[in-house]
Amino acid sequence: MSTAQNLINAKALAETRQARFASRNRVNKIALTLSLAAMAFGVFWLVWILWETLRLGIGGLALATFTEMTPPPNEAGGIANAIFGSFVMVMLATFVGTPIGIMAGIYLAEYNPKGWLASVTRFVNDILLSAPSIVIGLFVYAVVVAYFKTFSGLAGALALALIVIPVVIRTTENMLQLVPPGLREAAYALGTPKWKVIISITLRAARAGVVTGILLAVARIAGETAPLLFTALNNQFWTADVSQPMASLPVTIFKFAMSPYENWQQLAWAGVFLITVAVLALNILARVLTRNKH
Repeated sequence: MSTAQNLINAKALAETRQARFASRNRVNKIALTLSLAAMAFGVFWLVWILWETLRLGIGGLALATFTEMTPPPNEAGGIANAIFGSFVMVMLATFVGTPIGIMAGIYLAEYNPKGWLASVTRFVNDILLSAPSIVIGLFVYAVVVAYFKTFSGLAGALALALIVIPVVIRTTENMLQLVPPGLREAAYALGTPKWKVIISITLRAARAGVVTGILLAVARIAGETAPLLFTALNNQFWTADVSQPMASLPVTIFKFAMSPYENWQQLAWAGVFLITVAVLALNILARVLTRNKH
Protein backbone atom coordinates (compact mmCIF):
# COMPACT_ATOMS: atom_id res chain seq x y z
CA MET A 1 0.00 0.00 0.00
CA SER A 2 2.84 2.36 0.82
CA THR A 3 4.52 1.60 -2.50
CA ALA A 4 1.38 2.47 -4.45
CA GLN A 5 0.96 5.64 -2.42
CA ASN A 6 4.56 6.59 -3.14
CA LEU A 7 3.97 6.07 -6.85
CA ILE A 8 0.87 8.25 -6.70
CA ASN A 9 2.76 10.97 -4.81
CA ALA A 10 5.67 10.82 -7.27
CA LYS A 11 3.29 11.08 -10.21
CA ALA A 12 1.50 14.04 -8.63
CA LEU A 13 4.84 15.74 -7.95
CA ALA A 14 5.94 15.16 -11.54
CA GLU A 15 2.69 16.59 -12.86
CA THR A 16 3.09 19.63 -10.60
CA ARG A 17 6.61 20.20 -11.84
CA GLN A 18 5.48 19.78 -15.43
CA ALA A 19 2.69 22.30 -14.91
CA ARG A 20 5.14 24.79 -13.37
CA PHE A 21 7.56 24.28 -16.25
CA ALA A 22 4.79 24.81 -18.80
CA SER A 23 3.67 27.97 -16.99
CA ARG A 24 7.21 29.35 -16.85
CA ASN A 25 7.69 28.47 -20.50
CA ARG A 26 4.55 30.41 -21.46
CA VAL A 27 5.65 33.40 -19.39
CA ASN A 28 9.10 33.25 -20.99
CA LYS A 29 7.61 33.18 -24.50
CA ILE A 30 5.31 36.10 -23.71
CA ALA A 31 8.17 38.14 -22.25
CA LEU A 32 10.42 37.30 -25.22
CA THR A 33 7.69 38.26 -27.67
CA LEU A 34 7.07 41.58 -25.92
CA SER A 35 10.81 42.31 -25.79
CA LEU A 36 11.22 41.58 -29.50
CA ALA A 37 8.16 43.71 -30.29
CA ALA A 38 9.56 46.62 -28.25
CA MET A 39 12.93 46.26 -29.98
CA ALA A 40 11.31 46.15 -33.42
CA PHE A 41 9.21 49.23 -32.55
CA GLY A 42 12.29 51.18 -31.51
CA VAL A 43 14.40 50.01 -34.46
CA PHE A 44 11.60 50.93 -36.89
CA TRP A 45 11.54 54.56 -35.77
CA LEU A 46 15.32 54.73 -35.54
CA VAL A 47 15.74 53.46 -39.10
CA TRP A 48 13.06 55.85 -40.32
CA ILE A 49 14.73 58.82 -38.63
CA LEU A 50 18.16 57.87 -39.96
CA TRP A 51 16.77 57.35 -43.46
CA GLU A 52 15.10 60.75 -43.49
CA THR A 53 18.26 62.33 -42.12
CA LEU A 54 20.37 60.73 -44.84
CA ARG A 55 17.89 61.43 -47.63
CA LEU A 56 17.28 65.07 -46.79
CA GLY A 57 20.64 65.83 -45.16
CA ILE A 58 22.88 64.68 -47.97
CA GLY A 59 20.69 66.57 -50.42
CA GLY A 60 21.43 69.78 -48.54
CA LEU A 61 25.20 69.31 -48.51
CA ALA A 62 27.35 71.37 -50.86
CA LEU A 63 30.67 73.17 -50.79
CA ALA A 64 28.87 76.38 -49.85
CA THR A 65 27.50 74.64 -46.75
CA PHE A 66 30.99 74.63 -45.25
CA THR A 67 32.32 77.90 -46.67
CA GLU A 68 29.49 80.48 -46.52
CA MET A 69 27.55 82.11 -43.71
CA THR A 70 23.90 81.57 -42.88
CA PRO A 71 21.94 83.33 -45.63
CA PRO A 72 18.85 85.54 -45.70
CA PRO A 73 15.61 83.88 -46.81
CA ASN A 74 15.57 82.53 -50.38
CA GLU A 75 19.26 83.24 -50.96
CA ALA A 76 22.24 80.93 -51.31
CA GLY A 77 24.48 80.35 -48.33
CA GLY A 78 25.81 77.86 -45.83
CA ILE A 79 26.27 77.17 -42.15
CA ALA A 80 30.02 77.68 -41.76
CA ASN A 81 29.57 80.14 -38.90
CA ALA A 82 27.26 77.72 -37.07
CA ILE A 83 29.71 74.82 -37.49
CA PHE A 84 32.56 76.97 -36.21
CA GLY A 85 30.51 78.31 -33.30
CA SER A 86 29.43 74.83 -32.20
CA PHE A 87 33.00 73.58 -32.44
CA VAL A 88 34.35 76.45 -30.34
CA MET A 89 31.72 76.21 -27.61
CA VAL A 90 31.87 72.41 -27.39
CA MET A 91 35.68 72.48 -27.16
CA LEU A 92 35.64 75.23 -24.52
CA ALA A 93 33.04 73.33 -22.51
CA THR A 94 35.10 70.15 -22.77
CA PHE A 95 38.32 71.85 -21.70
CA VAL A 96 36.56 73.48 -18.73
CA GLY A 97 34.39 70.57 -17.63
CA THR A 98 36.76 67.64 -18.16
CA PRO A 99 39.50 68.58 -15.63
CA ILE A 100 36.90 69.49 -12.99
CA GLY A 101 35.02 66.24 -13.57
CA ILE A 102 38.13 64.08 -13.49
CA MET A 103 39.50 65.68 -10.33
CA ALA A 104 36.14 65.39 -8.57
CA GLY A 105 35.86 61.75 -9.65
CA ILE A 106 39.36 61.05 -8.32
CA TYR A 107 38.44 62.64 -5.00
CA LEU A 108 35.27 60.56 -4.68
CA ALA A 109 36.97 57.28 -5.59
CA GLU A 110 40.41 57.66 -4.00
CA TYR A 111 40.47 60.23 -1.21
CA ASN A 112 37.09 60.30 0.51
CA PRO A 113 34.76 57.60 -0.84
CA LYS A 114 32.55 57.39 2.28
CA GLY A 115 32.76 60.84 3.85
CA TRP A 116 29.91 63.31 4.23
CA LEU A 117 31.37 65.60 1.58
CA ALA A 118 31.50 62.71 -0.89
CA SER A 119 27.86 61.88 -0.16
CA VAL A 120 26.79 65.47 -0.70
CA THR A 121 28.84 65.67 -3.91
CA ARG A 122 27.26 62.50 -5.28
CA PHE A 123 23.79 63.79 -4.40
CA VAL A 124 24.38 67.11 -6.17
CA ASN A 125 25.96 65.30 -9.10
CA ASP A 126 22.90 63.07 -9.46
CA ILE A 127 20.69 66.15 -9.51
CA LEU A 128 22.81 67.72 -12.25
CA LEU A 129 22.73 64.50 -14.26
CA SER A 130 18.94 64.41 -14.22
CA ALA A 131 18.33 68.16 -14.50
CA PRO A 132 16.81 69.32 -17.82
CA SER A 133 19.33 71.21 -19.91
CA ILE A 134 16.95 74.14 -20.25
CA VAL A 135 17.14 74.65 -16.48
CA ILE A 136 20.92 74.85 -16.69
CA GLY A 137 20.62 77.33 -19.55
CA LEU A 138 18.21 79.48 -17.56
CA PHE A 139 20.56 79.39 -14.56
CA VAL A 140 23.53 80.58 -16.64
CA TYR A 141 21.31 83.24 -18.19
CA ALA A 142 20.38 84.58 -14.75
CA VAL A 143 23.93 84.43 -13.40
CA VAL A 144 26.03 85.43 -16.42
CA VAL A 145 23.97 86.85 -19.28
CA ALA A 146 21.75 89.06 -17.13
CA TYR A 147 24.74 90.26 -15.10
CA PHE A 148 26.89 91.23 -18.11
CA LYS A 149 23.81 92.27 -20.12
CA THR A 150 24.91 90.42 -23.25
CA PHE A 151 24.63 86.98 -24.77
CA SER A 152 27.99 85.36 -25.51
CA GLY A 153 29.76 82.25 -26.63
CA LEU A 154 31.44 82.05 -23.22
CA ALA A 155 28.05 81.84 -21.52
CA GLY A 156 27.07 79.07 -23.91
CA ALA A 157 30.30 77.19 -23.21
CA LEU A 158 29.71 77.55 -19.47
CA ALA A 159 26.21 76.09 -19.77
CA LEU A 160 27.55 73.15 -21.78
CA ALA A 161 30.38 72.66 -19.27
CA LEU A 162 27.81 72.27 -16.48
CA ILE A 163 26.38 69.37 -18.50
CA VAL A 164 29.80 67.82 -19.09
CA ILE A 165 30.95 67.89 -15.46
CA PRO A 166 28.45 65.45 -13.87
CA VAL A 167 28.88 62.93 -16.71
CA VAL A 168 32.67 62.94 -16.35
CA ILE A 169 32.47 62.77 -12.55
CA ARG A 170 30.23 59.70 -12.60
CA THR A 171 32.28 57.93 -15.28
CA THR A 172 35.64 58.66 -13.65
CA GLU A 173 34.49 57.52 -10.21
CA ASN A 174 32.99 54.29 -11.56
CA MET A 175 36.05 53.47 -13.66
CA LEU A 176 38.46 54.07 -10.79
CA GLN A 177 36.38 51.87 -8.49
CA LEU A 178 36.80 49.01 -10.98
CA VAL A 179 40.60 49.09 -10.67
CA PRO A 180 41.70 46.09 -8.54
CA PRO A 181 42.84 47.14 -5.03
CA GLY A 182 45.91 44.93 -5.44
CA LEU A 183 47.42 47.40 -7.89
CA ARG A 184 47.22 50.19 -5.35
CA GLU A 185 48.53 47.98 -2.52
CA ALA A 186 51.50 46.85 -4.59
CA ALA A 187 52.41 50.46 -5.38
CA TYR A 188 52.02 51.53 -1.74
CA ALA A 189 54.24 48.61 -0.67
CA LEU A 190 57.02 50.05 -2.84
CA GLY A 191 56.72 53.39 -1.06
CA THR A 192 54.96 55.24 -3.89
CA PRO A 193 53.11 58.36 -2.74
CA LYS A 194 49.35 58.45 -3.18
CA TRP A 195 49.32 61.13 -5.86
CA LYS A 196 51.74 59.16 -7.98
CA VAL A 197 49.76 55.95 -7.49
CA ILE A 198 46.66 57.73 -8.78
CA ILE A 199 48.40 59.25 -11.81
CA SER A 200 50.63 56.32 -12.76
CA ILE A 201 48.57 53.31 -11.70
CA THR A 202 44.83 53.77 -11.15
CA LEU A 203 44.16 56.56 -13.63
CA ARG A 204 46.23 54.83 -16.28
CA ALA A 205 44.41 51.55 -15.69
CA ALA A 206 41.05 53.32 -16.02
CA ARG A 207 42.17 55.51 -18.93
CA ALA A 208 39.95 53.91 -21.59
CA GLY A 209 36.82 54.21 -19.44
CA VAL A 210 37.55 57.82 -18.49
CA VAL A 211 38.14 58.81 -22.13
CA THR A 212 34.93 57.01 -23.07
CA GLY A 213 33.01 59.10 -20.51
CA ILE A 214 34.50 62.29 -21.92
CA LEU A 215 33.53 61.33 -25.47
CA LEU A 216 29.98 60.49 -24.38
CA ALA A 217 29.73 63.86 -22.62
CA VAL A 218 30.89 65.62 -25.78
CA ALA A 219 28.34 63.67 -27.82
CA ARG A 220 25.62 64.78 -25.42
CA ILE A 221 26.39 68.50 -25.54
CA ALA A 222 26.95 68.53 -29.30
CA GLY A 223 23.20 68.55 -29.92
CA GLU A 224 22.02 70.68 -27.01
CA THR A 225 19.80 73.56 -28.10
CA ALA A 226 17.94 74.90 -25.06
CA PRO A 227 21.01 76.06 -23.05
CA LEU A 228 22.38 77.93 -26.08
CA LEU A 229 19.10 79.73 -26.72
CA PHE A 230 19.43 81.34 -23.27
CA THR A 231 23.17 81.99 -23.40
CA ALA A 232 24.87 82.20 -26.82
CA LEU A 233 21.64 83.12 -28.66
CA ASN A 234 22.68 83.15 -32.36
CA ASN A 235 24.63 85.12 -34.92
CA GLN A 236 24.03 85.24 -38.65
CA PHE A 237 27.62 86.28 -39.33
CA TRP A 238 31.04 84.77 -38.73
CA THR A 239 32.58 85.65 -35.39
CA ALA A 240 35.45 84.28 -33.34
CA ASP A 241 34.76 86.66 -30.45
CA VAL A 242 33.39 84.47 -27.66
CA SER A 243 32.30 87.54 -25.70
CA GLN A 244 29.61 88.21 -28.33
CA PRO A 245 26.55 86.20 -29.46
CA MET A 246 27.72 83.18 -31.44
CA ALA A 247 25.99 80.88 -33.89
CA SER A 248 25.69 77.15 -33.25
CA LEU A 249 24.41 74.21 -35.24
CA PRO A 250 21.56 73.19 -32.88
CA VAL A 251 20.13 76.72 -32.65
CA THR A 252 20.52 77.25 -36.40
CA ILE A 253 18.72 73.97 -37.07
CA PHE A 254 15.92 75.00 -34.70
CA LYS A 255 15.56 78.40 -36.37
CA PHE A 256 15.78 77.19 -39.97
CA ALA A 257 13.60 74.10 -39.52
CA MET A 258 10.75 76.25 -38.15
CA SER A 259 10.94 78.66 -41.09
CA PRO A 260 8.81 78.49 -44.29
CA TYR A 261 11.82 79.06 -46.56
CA GLU A 262 13.05 76.09 -48.58
CA ASN A 263 16.74 77.04 -48.56
CA TRP A 264 16.71 77.37 -44.76
CA GLN A 265 15.01 73.99 -44.40
CA GLN A 266 17.65 72.36 -46.62
CA LEU A 267 20.42 73.86 -44.51
CA ALA A 268 18.64 72.66 -41.36
CA TRP A 269 18.64 69.07 -42.66
CA ALA A 270 22.31 69.42 -43.62
CA GLY A 271 23.05 70.51 -40.06
CA VAL A 272 21.06 67.57 -38.68
CA PHE A 273 23.10 65.22 -40.84
CA LEU A 274 26.40 66.71 -39.68
CA ILE A 275 25.46 66.48 -35.99
CA THR A 276 24.21 62.91 -36.43
CA VAL A 277 27.45 61.84 -38.11
CA ALA A 278 29.56 63.56 -35.43
CA VAL A 279 27.63 61.97 -32.55
CA LEU A 280 27.71 58.57 -34.26
CA ALA A 281 31.48 58.84 -34.73
CA LEU A 282 31.99 59.74 -31.06
CA ASN A 283 29.85 56.81 -29.91
CA ILE A 284 31.70 54.40 -32.18
CA LEU A 285 35.02 55.70 -30.86
CA ALA A 286 33.78 55.22 -27.29
CA ARG A 287 32.77 51.65 -28.10
CA VAL A 288 36.17 50.93 -29.64
CA LEU A 289 38.01 52.25 -26.62
CA THR A 290 35.85 50.18 -24.27
CA ARG A 291 36.35 47.05 -26.36
CA ASN A 292 40.11 47.50 -26.44
CA LYS A 293 40.10 47.88 -22.66
CA HIS A 294 38.68 44.41 -22.22
